[in-house]
Amino acid sequence: MSFNQVRTIQDSIKSKIQKSEDIVLKELKTKEKYLETFYFKTLSDETQLQNFLIKPFFEISTSDLFLSYLQSHPKIQPFESEQQTLDELVGGAVILFYFDTIFILDIRIDRNNSVLDTTVETTIQGPQSGFSESLGTNLGLIRHRYPEPALQVESTKIGSVSKTQVMIIYDKKKIDPAVLVNVKKFLSTIDIEIFQSGEQLLDFTKKSKRTLFPTIMVTERPDRVAVNLTTGKIVLLVAGSPFAVIMPTVMKDLMSSMADIYQTYWIGKFLLTLRYIGLFTSIMLPAVYVALTSYNPEVFRVQLALSVAGSRHAVPYPSFIEVFLMLIMMELLMEASIRLPKAIGPTATTVGGLILGQAATDAGLVSNIMIIIVSLGAISNFVIPISIFSFAVRISKYLLLILSIFYGLVGVILGFFLLIAYMVSLDSFGKPFFSLIENKSAN
Repeated sequence: MSFNQVRTIQDSIKSKIQKSEDIVLKELKTKEKYLETFYFKTLSDETQLQNFLIKPFFEISTSDLFLSYLQSHPKIQPFESEQQTLDELVGGAVILFYFDTIFILDIRIDRNNSVLDTTVETTIQGPQSGFSESLGTNLGLIRHRYPEPALQVESTKIGSVSKTQVMIIYDKKKIDPAVLVNVKKFLSTIDIEIFQSGEQLLDFTKKSKRTLFPTIMVTERPDRVAVNLTTGKIVLLVAGSPFAVIMPTVMKDLMSSMADIYQTYWIGKFLLTLRYIGLFTSIMLPAVYVALTSYNPEVFRVQLALSVAGSRHAVPYPSFIEVFLMLIMMELLMEASIRLPKAIGPTATTVGGLILGQAATDAGLVSNIMIIIVSLGAISNFVIPISIFSFAVRISKYLLLILSIFYGLVGVILGFFLLIAYMVSLDSFGKPFFSLIENKSAN
């Protein structure tokens, strides 16, 4: 590359960058050498710049030796194209113009490289460390827990504006080639301007974007990632996100917790059984209550039927309105617990729930047994370990509830089988979603 070409590229890059207070253009001169640096001081580490570039520039006497130093430095890469250089610049790299050569020095500031504790997928026993927002730190955590030479890491970028770096990680010995092709094809079709977190992929897993149940899993635990890599799954790490994406994902994965493998066999099976009981309770309990009280009260024993009727004697409207009223109130409380500041959130929602429940019962708006039904349904939903799946379960219960209003127990049973049929029809990158047995990975 000639000196004039370098100047042309330099002027072109400068013209495309808007004037800003954090842009630095620094010139370094000696008798034999001349170097220009161009970078954003808010994105680049100036301490590393001083150690890796400025000090060697004045310590190395000849221009040829300094050129050899630049070419051999592990953090310096050569010029490829103007657009690639511009992308690296806005990403935090330093552009070096040295006579008739252009280099890129990667000294990005990594402010979120501390290992965090798990806050979403907590366990009593086992590792407590979670991912951070640093891509390099997250990859290091995975390699620490999965020290396998066959672990392959590929990189791509998503987002026409954000150009977010995404790492594709898999064990080459265990991965199913067909699944890998499907995942790469899926990633190449994503058309979005700003991509900031793996959770955004949930909207793109189906072309219609109306899939109720998630077909990918989002986790904050490196140990869960390591376990899934052994089964031939693919893991995506997104720069700036403390969560990893695991695909393909089946229902069995969404109902499993890392606590299962940190407990004894029977305790793990007991906890898994509790989760499935909670799943069925959360989905079916409100619908079954409406069906039995409105259509089939003869299913109850006489004493229980009289108890339910006595509890509802002051309620002026049908049971399904009562159920909808309480379910919406519970949904509002759950959303409020997420949105409120951490200092007052738990207290406000607990006190608010107690006061509203007691006041609604005293006013005759809902029955006492309805408070029990709604509370049990909410608690059952909380035992589902993966939050994105628990949100889907929260919506599913309304579908069965609507059918129970019109068809009673027949509607509940019909809705349950329709829900099963819908889940059977789903797939996750070629793997059936309703798989209860782990598929063997390809070798």
